[in-house]
Formats: sequence, C-alpha cells, structure tokens
Amino acid sequence: MTEDEHRIMRFESRWWRLAGSKDTAIRDELDLAPTRYYQRLHQLIARPDVHAAYPVLVNRLRRRTTRRPARPAVGTLNLD
Repeated sequence: MTEDEHRIMRFESRWWRLAGSKDTAIRDELDLAPTRYYQRLHQLIARPDVHAAYPVLVNRLRRRTTRRPARPAVGTLNLD
C-alpha cells in the first residue's frame, strides 16, 4: 500500500472524531474531492492487502455498503 492509501484508511477510521463536515475534512486533510475519496475508498476495501492491514475497518465498510438499499433513480416515485 502507498502512503496515500494508508492516509485514506487512517482518515476513514477516525473521521467521526473531527469537528465539522466530513466533506470539508476530506478536502482539507487529503486534498481530494469527496467523490474521488469515496471512489478510492471503495477500490481499497476490495483489495486483500488492505483487508490484511485494516481488517476491522474494511469489514465494517463492506457491511455498510452491502446493507444500504439502492437509491431510486432521479425523477421516479417510490409509492411503496
């Protein structure tokens, strides 16, 4: 893993302790756009070497992504 990849994983493990919004903290600390941050984070949690280095965090993030219901497409009505 690169140092940037470690920084992303360390940030994700502690972002909730930071004051303010997560998007602002991503820009300030990592110098990344939030969209790019999440793209990289999702790529990272799919890798076995990242899982070996951060098993608890990766398992939590994997559970979170599989539990979320899909968002309805823009302009559709959910009448259930």
